[in-house]
Amino acid sequence: MYEHLLVPVDGSELSNKAIEHSIGLAKMLGASITGFTAEPPLPVLVVEQAAVAYDVATFQEHEKRCEAHAREILEAFAARAKEAGVHFDGQFMITDNVQQGIVDTARKQGCDLIVMATHGRHGLDALIHGSLAKSVLAHSQVPLLILH
Repeated sequence: MYEHLLVPVDGSELSNKAIEHSIGLAKMLGASITGFTAEPPLPVLVVEQAAVAYDVATFQEHEKRCEAHAREILEAFAARAKEAGVHFDGQFMITDNVQQGIVDTARKQGCDLIVMATHGRHGLDALIHGSLAKSVLAHSQVPLLILH
């Protein structure tokens, strides 16, 4: 049925739920997992109504921090998958459009199911904070399993 799961994670307790469920599902189906995490880019620096560019060293340092954080999250996921005998691959990117990063990674990696956990926000809370899961659902051609 499903052979390759994409599981977006961020190191939170909620993403741990997605990790546990996806590993169990992948083991049951004989599927592999691609773990995905996204890190934010440097914010636009505005000084006195004008955007200011960062120097190269600042960008490089930010990329190193992002890569280290992503590696920490994905290595922990990989260890749990390996322990369960599930094939794992990790992917990360620096982006301010996480939803599009998830959709693009699922397509590029040939994933046939995305597994995500959600806060289950409704009403005003969902309007203010948004819903990454709803956004992925609206833009992806890949089926989405949402854990609550």
